[in-house]
Amino acid sequence: MAKCAAITAAGSACKGVPMPGEAYCYVHHPDTKEERRRHGSKGGRRGGRGRPSPISAELTRLQAVFEDLAQRIEQGDIDRSRAAVAIQAYNGARACLAAMLKAKELEELEERIVELEERYQHENGPRTYGGYRR
Repeated sequence: MAKCAAITAAGSACKGVPMPGEAYCYVHHPDTKEERRRHGSKGGRRGGRGRPSPISAELTRLQAVFEDLAQRIEQGDIDRSRAAVAIQAYNGARACLAAMLKAKELEELEERIVELEERYQHENGPRTYGGYRR
């Protein structure tokens, strides 16, 4: 199997598989430099393992507020009618945050699908269906 013609920063030969019809792999091909830069710039903006997104951190905070409010109701520290109104307001905030999180996930998923389709077309050419090119 062919290997990429590039030399790594460490001075050794790249072990990557070249893109079809090319001498370089995706990581070293000069035509993919801008695309790789865009992909890399997204890395710092996404929550990673052990690092919650700001939205999920806010949902965690709201959960703590709900738990505190429930405890205060049970202890008789807060009037039930006032607590009911507060719970409705917090539920509205929670619903907005959950919708924002869902929208963000969908946007990121759409971006990833577009990027995968572009990469697929770059590596394999246009799709064919039944032997015919579209």
